[in-house]
Formats: sequence, C-alpha cells, structure tokens
Amino acid sequence: MARGSRLARLAALGLLGVVTLTGCTAPDSTLWRFGWPDGITKQAQDMRQLWTWSVIAALIVGVIVWVLILWPVVRHRKRGDELPRQTAYNLPLEIVYTILPFLIIAALFFFTVVVQDKVQKRSDKPDETIAVRAFKWNWQFTYPKADGPDGKPVSTVGTSAEIPILVLPTNRTIRFEVSSADVIHSFWVPEFLFKLDVIPGNENGRNNVFDVTVNKEGAYVGRCAELCGTYHAYMNFEVRAVSGSDFDAYIAARQSGQSTAQALESIGQQGTSIATHPFDLVHDDQRSQVPAGTGNGSNGAGSNG
Repeated sequence: MARGSRLARLAALGLLGVVTLTGCTAPDSTLWRFGWPDGITKQAQDMRQLWTWSVIAALIVGVIVWVLILWPVVRHRKRGDELPRQTAYNLPLEIVYTILPFLIIAALFFFTVVVQDKVQKRSDKPDETIAVRAFKWNWQFTYPKADGPDGKPVSTVGTSAEIPILVLPTNRTIRFEVSSADVIHSFWVPEFLFKLDVIPGNENGRNNVFDVTVNKEGAYVGRCAELCGTYHAYMNFEVRAVSGSDFDAYIAARQSGQSTAQALESIGQQGTSIATHPFDLVHDDQRSQVPAGTGNGSNGAGSNG
C-alpha cells in the first residue's frame, strides 16, 4: 500500500507539473509550433503559446500513459506456471486517477480563458480605427478619422475588377468595427489567426468589434469565411501592413485626394494587390461550361487564392 501511495503522489505531481507548462513561454520556431500557423499579430503569439504548451502537455501525458501500460506488460510478464500474487483495490491510486483528469481539464480551461481574454481585449484608446463594411460580394474599408477633400472619411471599395487593399500600420493598436449591408459575412485574415462574423443590422459596426496589433510588414490575403451567396468565393481583399511612418504618409496622400493605388505608390508600395487578384468572371463562367477533357479550359483562370 505504501508503494502504491508513493506512485500515486509521484503521478499527481508529474501531471500537475505538466498542465502548469501551459503558462510558460515557448520558443517561436517551426519545431515548437507543432503545425500552428505563423501569425502576424501580438494576439496570434498569445494563441501560439497556448497551443505549443498544450501539445507538450499532451505529449508528456501520452508518454506517461504508455509507460504505465508497457511497464507492467514487461515487468510482470509470465515467467512460469506459478500464479503471481494478486493485488486489487489500490484506493490512493484510484483516487489519483479519478481526480487528475479533472485537474488537467481545469488547468487547460483556465489558461484558455486567460488567452481568450487577451485576444478579445479592447483598448480604451486604440491608435487607429477602421470601419469594415461587407456587402455582396466585396468590401469597403473606411478610415473615420481621416477626411478627404470632400469632407467625407477616406475609404477603399472593392469591385469585381479590383481587389480592395486595406492598408494598416505595424506596432499600433488597430480597432476594427465591422458591419454588413445585406447578409452575414465573416471578416477573416488567416495570418491574424482570428475571424469575426459580420452581422447585418449592426449599422455602425460598434457592437461588432475587435482589436489587433500587427507586428510584421507584408501583403496578406483576406477572405470572407461565411457562405454568403453566389460569389462568396470571389470576395477577397488584401491587407497591406506598412510601417507607422509609411501609414501616416499614405493617409495624408489619401486626404489630399489621391486614390488607393496612387497613395500606395507614393510610399514606394505597389498600387495593386500582391497577395491575390480578381477572378475573371466571364472567363470563369465560360470555363465552367467546357466539357471535361476537351483541353479548352487548360489555361489558368484568375483566382483569389
């Protein structure tokens, strides 16, 4: 019984140590991400930490379970015809096996809630605010604090021939206020590792809000992640993350009356989308009517991927 109690205590301490790992800091590398995507926001790093340590905890628990299975198989294998001593009802061990799963679940739940609160936390004074308006089947991005020559906030609106580019600064807190003009859409930038449904009836978007801090410059494709109708798959946009100084220069250029493309070129950026491009609606429709195997549809059609 004493030996069983010692084993129970060791098992309890080991597994409790495992679950507390989820609160530690893990190195950011492909190996330690265990398949987790490489995010570009501060909030994405918090999620990666939770994922990494949860996987490590799961692997350690798995190793312990396999050892507990294989050790008696090897240690107590048959050595003769003599019946070995029979033992049962190790109460301390059974209590540990019952309580530990609940403790592990509680610890994982606790750290999940902590990270969730960090991801959904809203700043009292965000550095920038972007109004996102979804409609069938494109996007409009408005900068409420920046008025153009006509006295109205500058905005970028996508068309079937032009991908809308959402220009964002790095290392600043950005508030997104999302709304829909018609049906339910979903604002999703895969590199944010976060998406938010865009609900109609929320005219100003202020009840459908999230904050991010982008920490890596580049061009990233954004998508609608909610099936919203015939041309849902065509509803792409691009996030162009630039330095804070370039963003300020971009906004100043827009306020002076320049278009999105002109303002981007004025800060040394490509004026058209890089990460994605529009579908050719006519070509795609014609291609879909070509019988398979004829070869007439072999030329690459435009895509949003």
